[in-house]
Amino acid sequence: MAGIGYGIWHDEDFQRKYMYPYPYRQFIEYYADRYQMDECLIAGVALAESKFEPTAQSVHGAQGIMQIMPETAAWIAYQIEDDDFSAAEMYEPEKNIKYGTWYLASLNEEFFGNKVLMLAAYNAGRGNVHEWMEKYGWDENFSDYKQIPFPETREYVQKVLKYERKYKKLYK
Repeated sequence: MAGIGYGIWHDEDFQRKYMYPYPYRQFIEYYADRYQMDECLIAGVALAESKFEPTAQSVHGAQGIMQIMPETAAWIAYQIEDDDFSAAEMYEPEKNIKYGTWYLASLNEEFFGNKVLMLAAYNAGRGNVHEWMEKYGWDENFSDYKQIPFPETREYVQKVLKYERKYKKLYK
């Protein structure tokens, strides 16, 4: 009987449907391409942040699929010249994925294309990551997420990287 359970959990169709779903794939693919990001990474962030739930709201106020803070969303709207921006739009899947992907691309550029630093900044804030870089002497070659001082951020980075690998395996 244990073999049956093992087989189900390791069946790729089961994993695609129940463990690593890919709703809103058309938006993720489009904006990943537009902002030159890896779609599997974006899917991993969406799964980690909200399990793709458009109406998700964190206790801190982060909104939507990519869990974007209202202040960050307003800043992104300014950066991309979205003059018609409304905070309520962060609950719209396409707009939230667009903003989240743009923000990840911005962080990717800011942190030298370093995925660990980029994800840490997405979770803990760019200011904290710059502080850690200065305090601990991290540079663009930093890769040991276990050194991240915030436990939540450390776990977040590990989780997103795992999800990215799974999406690559299941959907590429």
